[in-house]
Amino acid sequence: MSAEKYAVIKTGGKQYRVIANDILEIEKVTGDAGATISFDEVLMIGGEGAPTVGSPMIEGASVSAEVIEQKRGRKIIVFKKKRRKNYRRKNGHRQELTKVKILEVLGTGQKATKKAAAKPAAKKRQLLKRQHLKRQLLKRKLKKIPAAH
Repeated sequence: MSAEKYAVIKTGGKQYRVIANDILEIEKVTGDAGATISFDEVLMIGGEGAPTVGSPMIEGASVSAEVIEQKRGRKIIVFKKKRRKNYRRKNGHRQELTKVKILEVLGTGQKATKKAAAKPAAKKRQLLKRQHLKRQLLKRKLKKIPAAH
């Protein structure tokens, strides 16, 4: 049994254990859909043999990922109240998120493969086409709903 190579990365103030082909929702990072990004804050790499633990980071190690989409999380309501003081405050908040797909885990001194280094624009076109078709379908459904009187 061969163990799959994994890494523990730090991004957005949180730590994630990732392997190749994982899909994560992380705090917003810059990059358009289809862009390749690299996480250089690698805390640990494991899989084959004994795991390598950094102090605190592993020098030269990185994890490459592809941005799937930029989105916003669900709305959080923040309600503050002090009883008997007529003090009420209501605020809403939606977190900016980035959905990424992990391409590969690179140890110290390893280079990204061509597959992970550059993705063709065809993927982005496919994604945009799929989103366009979903919007059209939604519009058709909305037109079919009769008005309730």
